[in-house]
Amino acid sequence: MIPDVTMRVSLVRHSISVDILRSARPHLPSCGGYASFEGIVRDLNDGLPVSRLEYEAYEALAYAEMERILQTVATRFGAKFLEVVHRMGVVEVGEVAVFIQVLAAHRREAFGAAEHIIDELKRSVPIWKKEHYRDGQTAWTLCQHQGPHTHDT
Repeated sequence: MIPDVTMRVSLVRHSISVDILRSARPHLPSCGGYASFEGIVRDLNDGLPVSRLEYEAYEALAYAEMERILQTVATRFGAKFLEVVHRMGVVEVGEVAVFIQVLAAHRREAFGAAEHIIDELKRSVPIWKKEHYRDGQTAWTLCQHQGPHTHDT
């Protein structure tokens, strides 16, 4: 752990309450920059109509990798508070699938840290999503763009 930095990571099977998470962030007088990101399930992906998503993870490795990402980001951007909450299980269209928040000394660092976290989370954390389409087909993918989907029935 890095001294004077608070990092939180969670995989949850319930709705993400962004308001509660924001209100629970620490008060850090040295931090004037705050950035957050909400990944919301949309109803269309690569031209295919999506009805819902389903997330699964190799949880022990996912936690370790998310913690590694936050440690790297805290060092690189000087962030003093970093949090990632990711949904598991079924997530409906319009619901928050991932929430990230960062406090840093300045806005540039906070924005950069939040963007780096979501990019690295999608690139390296073992979380998979199963897209459920309105026509009844499904496709499992890593939580990143992989090109054309392979559909199951």
